[in-house]
Amino acid sequence: MHAAAPPGLALAGLGLRTPHLPQVLDTGCAAGFVEVHAENYMVAGGPMLRQLTAVRARYELSLHGVGLSVGGESLDEPHLARLAELVRRFEPRWVSEHLAWSRHQGRCFNDLLPLPYDRPTLERVCRHVDRVQTVLKRRLLLENPSTYLRLSSSTLDEGEFLAEVVRRTGCGLLLDVTNVWVSAHNQGADPQAWLEAWPLQAVGEIHLAGCEAVVDPCGRPLLVDTHGAPIDEAVWRLYAHVLARTGPRPTLIERDRRLPPLSELEREVRRAAGLLAHVAPSTVAAPAGGTGTRGAPALRSEGPA
Repeated sequence: MHAAAPPGLALAGLGLRTPHLPQVLDTGCAAGFVEVHAENYMVAGGPMLRQLTAVRARYELSLHGVGLSVGGESLDEPHLARLAELVRRFEPRWVSEHLAWSRHQGRCFNDLLPLPYDRPTLERVCRHVDRVQTVLKRRLLLENPSTYLRLSSSTLDEGEFLAEVVRRTGCGLLLDVTNVWVSAHNQGADPQAWLEAWPLQAVGEIHLAGCEAVVDPCGRPLLVDTHGAPIDEAVWRLYAHVLARTGPRPTLIERDRRLPPLSELEREVRRAAGLLAHVAPSTVAAPAGGTGTRGAPALRSEGPA
């Protein structure tokens, strides 16, 4: 049994990072759920697993992968087996990964690299998502990447690509609103129009993070999703637009670099919770529960069970 979140915070969560763990375990935090990077807990035992066990006793949990390389040439089966063991052990409410690749010919790159949105990539991604969901016995949420240019070999828009993956595999989506804002800005597009082709009924979780403006070597202004700054006001406005179309969806505040005090992140959690509490019920159907005996339950606006 996990404690219910305070009213209004049930769907607003926090990306839990190691420096904040002692405080969260000692006094708790203003979040309805927490999310951790799965790869940090792929160990046989020790303090990391003990800490996550203690966190799981208090909060609903989301496992967010960064190394499965769903878009790569092949899945890392040992990595997938370790993820499946984590899912079995901690029974998270949500499991997510990135629509990206990070492995090639046995080499692992410490990055989430973009994919061309074309038919061969679509076939490969669908095959890999099917395999992941079969092994995990539950629905996978697939996160949209941040991009900095459109690959010349792409024949589909991002929304079209994602809609087809959802249709073929039954997976859900993790909508990173900041990544939409970054990608649209960098490619000279309207971020609201960017979402028009998205299958919003499949969104099972939302991410909000900080981005920062840079200038590339050619003098072109870019936005980079650094996860190292407060959430931009433009991202908050786009998030409100998304909620108006989807209704309440579990929303996570992400911060990975230049970590501020926990209280600063809690203010962003409460801001998201306030928007969630005042949005109308969903105008599109929420994704159904996950596949298999441990599938995630259908989303709801009240506190976690």
